[in-house]
Amino acid sequence: MEVNELKPKQVYHNLSYQELFKHETGKGFSKLERGVVTRQPAGAVAVDTGKFTGRSPKDKYIVGGGPSAENIWWAGEGSPGSDNKPISIETWDYLLGVVKDQLTGKRLYLMDGWAGASKENRFGVRMVTEVAWQAHFFKNMFIKLSKSENLKHNFVPEWTIWNGCKTVAGEFETHGLNSPVFIAINIEKKTILIGGTWYGGEIKKGIFSVANYLLPLKGVGSFHCSANEGAKGDVALFFGLSGTGKTTLSHDPRRKLIGDDEHGWDDEGVFNLEGGCYAKVINLSQQGEPDIYKAIKRNALLENVVIDGKGRVDFSDVTKTQNTRVSYPIDHVKNIVRPVSKGGHAQKIIFLTCDSFGVLPPVARLTRQQAEYWFLSGYTAKVAGTERGVDEPQATFSACFGAPFLLLHPTAYAEILGKKIDQHQAQVYLVSTGWTGGGYGVGQRMPLANTRAIITAILTGKLEKAEYEPVGVFALALPKKVAGVSATVLNPRNTWADKREYDLAETRLARMFIDNFKTFSDTKEGLELEKAGPRTTGQTP
Repeated sequence: MEVNELKPKQVYHNLSYQELFKHETGKGFSKLERGVVTRQPAGAVAVDTGKFTGRSPKDKYIVGGGPSAENIWWAGEGSPGSDNKPISIETWDYLLGVVKDQLTGKRLYLMDGWAGASKENRFGVRMVTEVAWQAHFFKNMFIKLSKSENLKHNFVPEWTIWNGCKTVAGEFETHGLNSPVFIAINIEKKTILIGGTWYGGEIKKGIFSVANYLLPLKGVGSFHCSANEGAKGDVALFFGLSGTGKTTLSHDPRRKLIGDDEHGWDDEGVFNLEGGCYAKVINLSQQGEPDIYKAIKRNALLENVVIDGKGRVDFSDVTKTQNTRVSYPIDHVKNIVRPVSKGGHAQKIIFLTCDSFGVLPPVARLTRQQAEYWFLSGYTAKVAGTERGVDEPQATFSACFGAPFLLLHPTAYAEILGKKIDQHQAQVYLVSTGWTGGGYGVGQRMPLANTRAIITAILTGKLEKAEYEPVGVFALALPKKVAGVSATVLNPRNTWADKREYDLAETRLARMFIDNFKTFSDTKEGLELEKAGPRTTGQTP
């Protein structure tokens, strides 16, 4: 499909921020199309994404039947973590027609950008939309073209997103779809279709899924992680699911930010896949997360926040959603790697987990095999009250800390990470930002000051020289001392009043890990890595 086929009323190509601001805040738009300018923080535009305030993983599809089908990690029996549901080419053609009908004759915005700061491993992306603020979101999140590339005839996109957020698939049941909403990826045609959802995250995660297909097949790592760089050029990666502190801890005034969410790792080093940041802003404060707070200014785009009559944002208000967000260009952060968001090879890798069971230590050093095991497990625990129906902590396992975005089998990413660890002698640490002294409702959340002290000890190399001891059924190596952290806290069992209760809780969690890892036991790599998992016998207590 070409833009000219749509006989557009008008086409706006790669508008500036100033031009987009005029369009998205102008009159004559529907409620979801129009942005509101905030006064505190000053100058940002706030929009609503309607019914969908987060991703819709059950509505994600991949066209099957082509050459790429042999590579895809398809959802189904034996693949409980995969969201990659196949659709036929006939269903694709139907969805393409739905989007084409919606965009035909409309005023359209065409936005171009790069996915990947590495010239050798980037690919060009174009999005076509009829919503100005979604064009703004794209401009924030993708790497901008150079002046010469910005000329229409000098940039040919490899991938195209046709964003038909205003329309839905009315005949979804006939085509066996989950709902009228769809995010459909056709690898052979290098095209993504979006319909029925206005949520900006579908745009960036759709292309991240593409990167997760293309890069590993070239032997390049593609990871859901943040990254920063120290004064000596030392690079650290932070892996973790939502709520574990990945964005907060990577924004460090003493280190330069490479990126906050998606990175590649090739023969030259680590590179950002994006040109911006997409941070959660629930309970955001200038004191707690100053870098993110200061980044919310003109050209930043807030999603689903509550604003009072005077234009002030209430970051604590979850009336619309707990998943309130902001996107902003990466140069809104003062301390970033310039001129390109890339660094050398990672020497430190940190797996973040929010263990609300209070079982895991605040820090542990992992062996190479343990690193792959914990990477494939991708563990954190949801806290009671964060979702409807969650009354007590629930274990969550998301392979590679990003299962919804993996198009290949998780072991493909784990194998690349393992090779990178070996090649560059990277140290890997597990850091729990969860509960201590008991699980949720009994213990308390690990103080941020403790976690920051631990991260500092890791990044400065002090934990490399620490004395360690293997502890518990997970056989994790715990340091005996960390500057600024009580020695008692370092071994979680010591913080529990009832040691037997701790032992029972540890065994229960271990069984969850063992049961989850059965997903990978049908592969040679998975069978080998099971040895690095917890050691427990008998039934769950």
